[in-house]
Amino acid sequence: MTAKRGLITDSFKVVKKERRGGKRKKSPTPPPQEGEDVYLGGRAEDVTETVRDEELQKLRQFDLDWRFGPCTGISRLQRWDRAKLHGLNPPEEIRDLLLQTQDEPEYDLNLWSEYPF
Repeated sequence: MTAKRGLITDSFKVVKKERRGGKRKKSPTPPPQEGEDVYLGGRAEDVTETVRDEELQKLRQFDLDWRFGPCTGISRLQRWDRAKLHGLNPPEEIRDLLLQTQDEPEYDLNLWSEYPF
């Protein structure tokens, strides 16, 4: 039986380098005081787009959640209604969002609507 060979790095001593300047302490940003307006920057259109993106992200998560049944071939609202009918307790927030934006196909059609089946 042959002797087990070690790595070349096993013969060198491990030396950790010290940081320059030592550790820095990070101080958290103080929260805004009550009644103080906070400017987040950006335009009103940017805020609207952010809200729209968040809403669409919630709907995509609803599409990907297998607990509410398959989503191919039907609209999101139909899927929500079917899940409710079968007692699967879909989120009311999704239904409210879908009813508010019924005329917009981007909200109504599910994630897989662009793919042919």
